[in-house]
Amino acid sequence: MTTQKTKLKKLIFPIIIGLLALGGSIWGIKVYLYSLHHEETDNAQLEGNISPIIPKVSGYVAELKVEDNQPVKKGDTLFTIDDRDLRNRLIQAEAAYNNAVANLGVIRANLSAANANTDINHANVATSQASIKSAEVRVWKADQDYQRYKNLLADNSTTQQQFDAAKAEKDAADAQLTVLRQQLNTAEKQTVASQSQTESTGKQIAVAQAVVDQRGAELEFARLQLSYTVVTAPADGFVSKRSIQAGQFVSAGQMLFNVVADDALWVVANFKETQLEKMSVGDVVEIEVDAFKDQPIKGIISSFSKATGAKFALLPPDNATGNFVKVVQRVPVKINFAQRSEMLSRLSAGMSVKVAVTVKS
Repeated sequence: MTTQKTKLKKLIFPIIIGLLALGGSIWGIKVYLYSLHHEETDNAQLEGNISPIIPKVSGYVAELKVEDNQPVKKGDTLFTIDDRDLRNRLIQAEAAYNNAVANLGVIRANLSAANANTDINHANVATSQASIKSAEVRVWKADQDYQRYKNLLADNSTTQQQFDAAKAEKDAADAQLTVLRQQLNTAEKQTVASQSQTESTGKQIAVAQAVVDQRGAELEFARLQLSYTVVTAPADGFVSKRSIQAGQFVSAGQMLFNVVADDALWVVANFKETQLEKMSVGDVVEIEVDAFKDQPIKGIISSFSKATGAKFALLPPDNATGNFVKVVQRVPVKINFAQRSEMLSRLSAGMSVKVAVTVKS
């Protein structure tokens, strides 16, 4: 009996070793077969659209309408900035614009008056020219009569009175022609002056129109600046890392907090470059979030980064240096969720995940 027990004890150890070896072999074969069709990494995390809330104007916070982690809809008011200074600037801009428009109207009225004056002067010139032609005919007739009466007086065939009348008519006709020619000269000068005035006024209109355009642009800018005092949510999501309070002074361009979009999550997995050979866009991915074990989610490879993660580092490695050590690089791979699920609403950007890509052998 003792001998049989001793033999049995001697057999137990080899049996255990054999079972362990068999189990290890089965596990190793299983892992090997799995590795032929899958590529895994735990160097992955959830990413999402995070919109920074940055005011476009400086001022004191008049009213704060959100709290940390509060859900908001696109267009909801997050906070407002005291707008009294900007409203005064808007009033000034409106006054300056109205003044420029009024000034333009005055100059246009002056141009209309100058055009009318030019037309009148042109008419005066034409009238003077016609009057001169008539006066020249009168001078010619008076000169003919004067010569005729002068000859008749020499032959005592007319009276001195008739000769004096003919001479007076000639002198009056000459004087009238001289006056009309002076009037024509004055009318021509007035026409030139009115034309210069019209051209000058026309140029003033161009300048005044430019001023109106400038004042209009300033008015629109003032309205735009005023609209920036109401800061709204850029997308549906949740307020995160709020760091302002009512009454606080904020500067234009200062990041105050974020809105994390609740409808756009994806995974960025950093695979080793040696793992990418069989992977391609469209491959099915099993995603396991560390926070929710044994609840895998299906995903699909969306794209591959065109640069390794090291290239985006603050101080990227320079392999051209003498002290070169080859390091396996990692390439970011974007993975989208294959379908919406209730669990996605419980996920947050930055969570760690593990991914396994099904590849073709």
